[in-house]
Amino acid sequence: MALDAKIPHGEMDKKWTDYKGHVKLVNPANKRKLEVIVVGTGLAGASAAASLGELGYKVKAFCFQDSPRRAHSIAAQGGINAAKNYQNDGDSVFRLFYDTVKGGDYRAREANVHRLAEVSTSIIDQCVAQGVPFAREYGGLLSNRSFGGTQVQRTFYAAGQTGQQLLLGAYSALERQVALGNVKMYTRHEMLDVVKIDDKARGIIARDLVSGELESHFGHAVLLCSGGYGNVFYLSTNAMGSNVTAAWKAHKKGAFFGNPCFTQIHPTCIPVSGDHQSKLTLMSESLRNDGRIWVPLKKEESRNPKDIPENERDYYLERRYPAFGNLVPRDVASRAAKERCDEGYGVGTTKMAVYLDYKDAIVRYGKIEAGKAGNDNLSHEEIVALGKKVVEEKYGNLFEMYQKITGENPYETPMRIYPAVHYTMGGLWVDYELQTTVKGLYALGEANFSDHGANRLGASALMQGLADGYFVIPYTLGNYLADEIHTNSISTDHSAFAEAQKAVSDRLNTLINIKGKQTVESFHKRLGKIIWDKCGMARSEKGLKQAIEEVRALKKEFWSDVRIPGEINSFNLELDKAGRVADLIELGELMCLDALDRNESCGGHFREESQTEDGEAKRDDENYAYVAAWENKGDSSWELHKEALSFDIVKPTQRSYK
Repeated sequence: MALDAKIPHGEMDKKWTDYKGHVKLVNPANKRKLEVIVVGTGLAGASAAASLGELGYKVKAFCFQDSPRRAHSIAAQGGINAAKNYQNDGDSVFRLFYDTVKGGDYRAREANVHRLAEVSTSIIDQCVAQGVPFAREYGGLLSNRSFGGTQVQRTFYAAGQTGQQLLLGAYSALERQVALGNVKMYTRHEMLDVVKIDDKARGIIARDLVSGELESHFGHAVLLCSGGYGNVFYLSTNAMGSNVTAAWKAHKKGAFFGNPCFTQIHPTCIPVSGDHQSKLTLMSESLRNDGRIWVPLKKEESRNPKDIPENERDYYLERRYPAFGNLVPRDVASRAAKERCDEGYGVGTTKMAVYLDYKDAIVRYGKIEAGKAGNDNLSHEEIVALGKKVVEEKYGNLFEMYQKITGENPYETPMRIYPAVHYTMGGLWVDYELQTTVKGLYALGEANFSDHGANRLGASALMQGLADGYFVIPYTLGNYLADEIHTNSISTDHSAFAEAQKAVSDRLNTLINIKGKQTVESFHKRLGKIIWDKCGMARSEKGLKQAIEEVRALKKEFWSDVRIPGEINSFNLELDKAGRVADLIELGELMCLDALDRNESCGGHFREESQTEDGEAKRDDENYAYVAAWENKGDSSWELHKEALSFDIVKPTQRSYK
């Protein structure tokens, strides 16, 4: 099957405008007859459901949480990118486009990225109109800060809780549509299958997680906005409930999975403290704006970091990448931290951490504040006190969170950080219209593969989720639904719904009747260790081949020895979790196959066999400038399809942040 990305013809900066000018439309009376299902109510799902409800479609929205406000989007801290150029520092739509393609190591589709950069500016206006409390300068203008992979300040933020504030904006828009009757909200419902009729997505099977009952729901189109699959690693910054199930069920029904091995390791997380942990905590990348990252110059250093003088510190990012310093992209910063720790320069009890230090920033801000007040003869302590107030205003909740978790005061002692799994660039393959290889089935936000290539720049996840939901899908979905206005609602008595519901029911019965000896959690933990060790920050042919065999063995063991207490037709968290872990195990196998097949290093995918002399990622554009789209062919069987990537504007070069 040839992959058609449906990229519009014409010049790059006119493609999206031209597309919108010629796209098919659905008139308001016909919109009221069309039903759309939205799975997931994070930023992508809530904004899509609200936008489509506002347009007049009949929308059903599903989330497995007890409220859309609990979507994992709330955990995003640092900010959202937009090419507003408020700082007058040289930013533009083109520069955001360029930075994103380069930051993704030239493995993203140019047309999608350019569209994202174009609509980014509208997102900010939309959110301000909704009342999102972005940080402002003294004069009232919206404030910006820097993020990794850029040399301009384009990141809008609301302290260290940007994701939560943006979600509250989208949630308010969603609830307005719920109140108007345009959106029907199904909370505590998990999608367990896609229903296809005549090769088109026509609905879903969902499980009411409170009663355990299975339900069939019809839709003229289905939108998957279910987030990423970082929990395949067990320890990640994702919420424990985050999973791949919705996307994986779509994959099993014919939707190709794009670039599954492209996962992002975030460089600034609180390090692992022991075997008891079930998740990791992110310290926002915004902290790299003002914080300086370093390790001691001496191996196995045991002194308190405050007692280590400047000339015995290695600010290794500033040393290796002088042009970008502490603001290199995430994959580069993560690998550099791993390299220092592997060489024996790590800090803390585990020696798998580096320091993130705010001492210089506090003094710098203190001097600025003193200067504002005309106080030239303040003591060092008074300057530090003033500086701490500024840092608290900008990053206070992040510092508070760090102190609660570690018991250390980051205003006084440098934070300890280490890379951790954060975001997944891979996801369901979609074309320019965000449609998967199944007609009528769309994937938005982190659930699709489309905009970030092999590495996502910080503050671009929120941008993509809201771009897809507010500004892309209302046009592209209409183009499909314009041909569906003669399709009447299909009764859920249709045989396709009955067959899908029976298949879901059979699987749940199989799971609960295994009655083995091991917990779901223990399997998840073991899976995570395999994937992290062999398909994590570094991958090798030998390790990946071992991982594939280990995951296959784990899958066999899971289906013969997992123990799930409780009943099917009731509230059963273990059963919910078992289904998700079963899907993650299958995904883990595909991730390793994809990583093995891609014999190059790019972005977050670092093959040890493919690196430059100084340890940087070495791409192979001649053989691997494509999107890997995997078609499911049955148990442990996939066929690879390739979407060739052409770069008309941003010519691939060796990425350099030096």
